[in-house]
Amino acid sequence: MSTLNVNNIAPESGSTITIGGSGDKVTLGGGGLGIVGVSTFTSSGTWTKATREAALGVTIKRVIVEVQGGGGGGCGNDGTGYAGTGGAGGGYARKLIDVSSISSSTITVGSGGNGGASGANNGAAGGTSSWADGTNTVTGNGGSAGTVQVGDNNAGEAGGSASGGDINIPGGRSQSGRSGVVLPVGGHSFFGHAGISQNGNGIAAVGYGAGGGGRETGSGSGGAGSGGIVIVTEIAG
Repeated sequence: MSTLNVNNIAPESGSTITIGGSGDKVTLGGGGLGIVGVSTFTSSGTWTKATREAALGVTIKRVIVEVQGGGGGGCGNDGTGYAGTGGAGGGYARKLIDVSSISSSTITVGSGGNGGASGANNGAAGGTSSWADGTNTVTGNGGSAGTVQVGDNNAGEAGGSASGGDINIPGGRSQSGRSGVVLPVGGHSFFGHAGISQNGNGIAAVGYGAGGGGRETGSGSGGAGSGGIVIVTEIAG
């Protein structure tokens, strides 16, 4: 068996290098090219390249970072006849990052907003999620809180914005309730499904980053928004 050890292969002329001939099988390296791992954060922490390289046995050159902000909580109701609004969805950002000269990144994961307590009480806004490595900051802001309505003309709550990504998608706007006619539904997110109002109760969102439903009728509390998430897809080669 022959072994060739070189640091660089360049064409003698032109810009094309041909390895092997027709019917030959060519194997380059022992694997470790392309996507090699995924780190998922549902709470704040630190992504450390050396730790992941040791665990995977490869050199990580790039990562795809996905950042989802937390969803807002839906409003409560005091039974006066106005249903209020659900919480809005958190923003989502996605970015391809060269980490050749980046050793670690601080990960922040936003929590979901609590639903408003029983009575005429607003919900809480969702928390902001982010990736920050000193060079790149990728952010998904939390969704707005559901609010108590004073009439049947509220436009709903705005979804969280996103920034720093190659793709930035705002969270879904929540819906304004009109007692007995329209339910105060929360806003969807890239990774989550909004809570609704069922039998008058505000229902919590599911997945990641979606808004909770508002309390529709009678005195009661709103549903909670779901927390955010940060996903780091690791690429070697």
